[in-house]
Amino acid sequence: MFYFTDSLRSLSASMRNVFRKPTTVEFPEVRRDRPERFRASFALLHDEAGDEMCIGCKACERICPSEIITVELVKKESPITGKKRAYASEFVLDTNACIYCELCVQVCPADAIVMVKLAEEPKFNRQGLVLTMERLYENEKLRPLSWANATRLVEMQSPGPASAVTVAEDK
Repeated sequence: MFYFTDSLRSLSASMRNVFRKPTTVEFPEVRRDRPERFRASFALLHDEAGDEMCIGCKACERICPSEIITVELVKKESPITGKKRAYASEFVLDTNACIYCELCVQVCPADAIVMVKLAEEPKFNRQGLVLTMERLYENEKLRPLSWANATRLVEMQSPGPASAVTVAEDK
């Protein structure tokens, strides 16, 4: 008797779902809208003058819990402004092991790395998921940027003036 009621319950659940409208879409022809804060990949940015913003400080490399970021530093003259400063000569981000924690974006002092809203296209091998400096700069132009950069994320986490006054009054 026990097996019979379980079978009937399973059969009724199956019959309810047979006539339900499917929730899947034909990807990639149909793409669903993503929330405003959706983050899927990375991009490196240029400033208003067109100069690379990354200063090669390696803060993102040091904070990455998955250790997937590699930055090589070089000091050279800017082709745009003519000033000598530090640049990243090589920036590699391996998304095979990335946990998309956004810590690299939060610690960037130059707001050079941001996340983008559109995921990378599917690849047939793992090497296709390694983002080199060229691909990161392509993402800046080809993909919509996420809402946040390091400055904005730090401002959200910092206590405002009202909470600082409250802490001072408590003492």
